[in-house]
Amino acid sequence: MDSAALQKYLLRLFERHDVELEADEDGWLVTDDDFPAIRAEWHEGSGDEPGRLDIDVVLSEDRRIEESFAGSGGGDAGCRDALQVFEQNVFHLLLAACWYVTDDRKMRIMSWDIGVRSWDVFIGPFTLRGVAKDAVTVPADALAAIETTLKREVLTPELHWVRLVHRHGGDARCEALLDNEPWTAGTLALDSVAWPLSEHDYSARCFMLLDVRDY
Repeated sequence: MDSAALQKYLLRLFERHDVELEADEDGWLVTDDDFPAIRAEWHEGSGDEPGRLDIDVVLSEDRRIEESFAGSGGGDAGCRDALQVFEQNVFHLLLAACWYVTDDRKMRIMSWDIGVRSWDVFIGPFTLRGVAKDAVTVPADALAAIETTLKREVLTPELHWVRLVHRHGGDARCEALLDNEPWTAGTLALDSVAWPLSEHDYSARCFMLLDVRDY
């Protein structure tokens, strides 16, 4: 799927949720000629490798959210698969935190005190890949461990985002990112959880956004 088709797809997706964005010639969708702005790019896989969908959300001159999603299948089918994962895992959280359109059926919304400030926390579902939804139960203490760890962080009073990934298989491992950067404490927290065994390789991904209430 080329950049023009992706831009059109995202434009319609936002329109369905009553958000009007403006398209520019570089593939970006902007909000009233300002931030936030969003763009999608599809990279076709080579051989048996899946393609990759990159989603960038620019929050300000020096801050952007960067997320990537693998797409199963070749060509447009792979891109549509990746877009579906984006919608399930991230889109509604971005709508809530960046465009202030909240659907609490699509996420968990919590209030946490971190340091001296209160935060609205938007938590997406753990999305499983490689197994059926009912084949693996994501441990409840995975998010509890992350909450405990985040509450020890010193966060600047602005929007923050967290990506959590557990991969089960020959190279089983956990990974946590905070504001696009490797987050060692979060990775150790995920590693401390007893993830379920399975005869199939699988991955579990979760996205979170933290929005400060007071400045």
